[in-house]
Amino acid sequence: MAHEGAVTGGWMAGPIGRVAAPVREQVIAELRQAILDFRLGPGQRLVERELIEQLGVSRTTVREALRELTSEGLVSILPQRGAIVATPTLEDAMDLYEVRAALESLVVQRFVERASDAQVERLRESVEGFHEASVRTADIRQILQAKDLFYVVLIEGAASSALRQLLEGIQARVQVLRATSLSESGRTFAAVRELRAVAEAIAARDAPLAARLTAEHIRAAAAVAMAHMLPGETPALPPKETSWS
Repeated sequence: MAHEGAVTGGWMAGPIGRVAAPVREQVIAELRQAILDFRLGPGQRLVERELIEQLGVSRTTVREALRELTSEGLVSILPQRGAIVATPTLEDAMDLYEVRAALESLVVQRFVERASDAQVERLRESVEGFHEASVRTADIRQILQAKDLFYVVLIEGAASSALRQLLEGIQARVQVLRATSLSESGRTFAAVRELRAVAEAIAARDAPLAARLTAEHIRAAAAVAMAHMLPGETPALPPKETSWS
């Protein structure tokens, strides 16, 4: 279910420090990462006063950060409630996964065209790292982190800043759905098999096959994630940590 508590109910943060990046960007990055790590869960309120006190920044900075995260689809502004961590609906999930399937297929095609042999090998190794993490732990956060290494290599080899920005935006918005999918019994090992097939097609420099297998992988993940959703419900979440910094 959605988190109904105020922001202080689930995490703590220290004041933003003085570093090279503007304070506004630091606050955006801090809140974005807390959402992606599930330290701030879907439906959880983001109370301005508490954010100001915990982060040690101005009301203007907090409001600017929340506006930016709203534009990214990570925060929603609701009448009478204010800002909350966005909760994907079933319709949103369906659309996001279709966009993700199309986008990742294109990224894979660009990777086949542009990546070096060393990057192709690193991609294969990242799939095996994902497999090892799936065997080693049931912690969905750690499994997601291992799977994300696949995308780090993929984006690097695709060599497109435009595709990087688009994919990172979509990945952020489906993070909770990815966690729901990988929480399903046996799904991580099915995902490993699917990504191994993608990596093999890439190694053969078969762009059409690699793109098709990528889309099939995304749609398989979507089917699992959306099977857990009913209209108005929040997807399953990993166990919530008690604080963040």
